Amino acid sequence: MAAARNTSTKRRSPAGTRRAPKPNRSQTVWMSLVAAMTVVGGMLYFVNQRPNIGADGLAVLPLMSTTGPNSVEVVLNTRKNILPGRWKSIVVHDSGSPVGSQSSLESQARRMGLYRGIGHHFVIGNGNGMGDGELFVTERWLNQANGAHVAGERGDDLNKQSIGICLIGDGDHQKFTKAQLARLVQLLDTLQREMSVSPERVYLHSDVAAVSSPGKLFPSVEIRRMLATAK
Repeated sequence: MAAARNTSTKRRSPAGTRRAPKPNRSQTVWMSLVAAMTVVGGMLYFVNQRPNIGADGLAVLPLMSTTGPNSVEVVLNTRKNILPGRWKSIVVHDSGSPVGSQSSLESQARRMGLYRGIGHHFVIGNGNGMGDGELFVTERWLNQANGAHVAGERGDDLNKQSIGICLIGDGDHQKFTKAQLARLVQLLDTLQREMSVSPERVYLHSDVAAVSSPGKLFPSVEIRRMLATAK
């Protein structure tokens, strides 16, 4: 009787190919960790892109200043509707100090007896106290309230119908940063277009009151040129 044949055969991979080795437990753990970090990092990135809405206003972070001219149009999403013709002019100020923020301006306003706090509608940081180019939208703008930023005889009228923008810094002694000026141009361009404010009605505080703000180093000609090219 013939010996029984061993019919079992070994499986072979196709010629010229080799099976990929299974990852060991250590590799699996590392791969899972990297994937988790990637997902979390992506979530944090998108969170940081969003405006930071606080109880006292809206912060548009400096990172957004490089994302194009529409990055500041979030300021049009106010709590109270913006009425057509509500705003007829814009006044640009400086804070008069090299360091500052919306919080320090708020405290200063309270000390001066402004019960509603900071008198400006917008504040733009210079990197000392706020991010360089960071835009803060105050309660006055979100609620479409009158400003309290123009001094002198014309103050009463202008505070009722003008938008106040404050640059952190002392324009008599230091230049404003490129990020600040770029953000200012973005904001001015958006406000002029959406509020139908003509270029002739964009003032410096020194144009309408006996003050130096925003200072002798404020580049008026450059800002108007940048606004003209932004159209």
